[in-house]
Amino acid sequence: MNLQQRLMTLTGRHAALEEQLSVEMTRPRADEATVSKIKREKLRLKEEMERLRKDLALT
Repeated sequence: MNLQQRLMTLTGRHAALEEQLSVEMTRPRADEATVSKIKREKLRLKEEMERLRKDLALT
């Protein structure tokens, strides 16, 4: 998988996590452990996407 494809895959996963977070936050009693887990994963993906964007800019 090349860098551009990897970036697109991560972007899709990030969007899916955003949707999961939105659903969880609309619940009357959002599970804070789940919210925290989703937010950590989103941050990890965002950091990886930024690294890939920098790598793509260098090529």
